[in-house]
Amino acid sequence: MPDLPDVVRTDKRFEIRLGDEVAFAEYRLEPGAIVFPHTVVPDAFAGQGVGKRLIEAGLAYARDSKLWVKPTCSFFRAYITKRPELLELVHPDMRDGLRAG
Repeated sequence: MPDLPDVVRTDKRFEIRLGDEVAFAEYRLEPGAIVFPHTVVPDAFAGQGVGKRLIEAGLAYARDSKLWVKPTCSFFRAYITKRPELLELVHPDMRDGLRAG
């Protein structure tokens, strides 16, 4: 598996570029929160853990910035649902739908 470039945060998304391909997780800031509405991982990145790296970068940014996470993207929701320890980062109004069970 080739080494992938680092995740880069822009003003609207976290992204990883490989040649002409870009994988990204969009976000928008709200007062006290960060919303993740959409994630795209092109086929060129399949099986390389790129989606996971994007999510982890977004969650780390939220944690470091003391922002609640609002995971409206199904990819973020699935990732958090499988990791109950991450629920503490999620905005309280959105936690119920993310509990595994």
